[in-house]
Amino acid sequence: MSSALTDLFPLPIVQAPMAGGVSVPQLAAAVSEAGGLGFLAAGYKTADGMYQEIKQLRGLTGRPFGVNLFMPQPEYADAAAVEVYAHQLAGEAAWYEIELGDPDSGRDDGYDAKLAVLLDNPVPVVSFHFGAPSSEVLESLRRAGTFTLVTATTPDEALAVQRAGADAVIVQGVEAGGHQGTHRDNPETDGTGIGLLSLVAQVREAVNLPIVAAGGIMRGSQIAAVLAAGAGAAQLGTAFLATPESGANALHKQALTNPLFVRTELTRAFSGRPARGLVNRFLREHGPYAPAAYPEVHHLTSPLRKKAAASGDAQAMALWAGQGHRMARELPAGQLVEVLAAELDAATTALSALRRGGAGA
Repeated sequence: MSSALTDLFPLPIVQAPMAGGVSVPQLAAAVSEAGGLGFLAAGYKTADGMYQEIKQLRGLTGRPFGVNLFMPQPEYADAAAVEVYAHQLAGEAAWYEIELGDPDSGRDDGYDAKLAVLLDNPVPVVSFHFGAPSSEVLESLRRAGTFTLVTATTPDEALAVQRAGADAVIVQGVEAGGHQGTHRDNPETDGTGIGLLSLVAQVREAVNLPIVAAGGIMRGSQIAAVLAAGAGAAQLGTAFLATPESGANALHKQALTNPLFVRTELTRAFSGRPARGLVNRFLREHGPYAPAAYPEVHHLTSPLRKKAAASGDAQAMALWAGQGHRMARELPAGQLVEVLAAELDAATTALSALRRGGAGA
């Protein structure tokens, strides 16, 4: 792992940036204070909203942290398909007594304004989701003293990250909760995602960048596994979602271990882009015909998701979760980092003992 990154945090544990109000300053601060790398999620926030959270986080910890940005999306959605989906959701809107959102509410997520803030007020780490930024953007952040990471879900995407000039790549396996960080949203590749251990090994052979491994990691032994496969650190999202510092809705936290929700699926039902969530009524009923249209579908369903949460109806919420969700632990975030580190040490020690035993045989 690049010493420039590992010098920022002593433990190889990164708290994933989870948009939608989950990755709040309190969570990021607790993780950073415990020796990991806490992250804020700038997605779906205004530039000023992001800046205010950065200020708040800096008031909670003097340790390094990161901020995640969504890349602007190209205009390739089929407007007619979005309109058809809106008609199909009319019954949901009537049931919750709300109006569907405007699908044309913007597609760049305030990217340029957020970059300007991060260049004027540099933070230690910035990561990017849904594509690789330009070489000029990455170089400007480097000059500002910021370490940059970009998500990749295939070896080819990792090569694009390397060509762009990022300092490290976040290798996201198909097990990951929330949105897959694919660089292009191609419906023809739905269901073809690569598992994390296989992907880390492939990316390790394809690029010379340091790797942060993400996807379904819930235990220190799994961190040991991805480190053995070639990663320098592990990024965990669902594991931190259940912590008291997390800003996730209480229904979302409870659903992680609720026997009612037995599995996860990748779906376009809530946002128009593949994202892994707990299978609930909304996902089952609308996932099969949701169009490839992000962020149009995200804007369209936003009032529905908010009303469902306010009504205490988990069956119509976007319950993002990774495949390891049943292993979630309701520990304070700092304590969870300590437990994960202890589990990592135990797994590493056990592996060393096995190697010594094998050599002695």
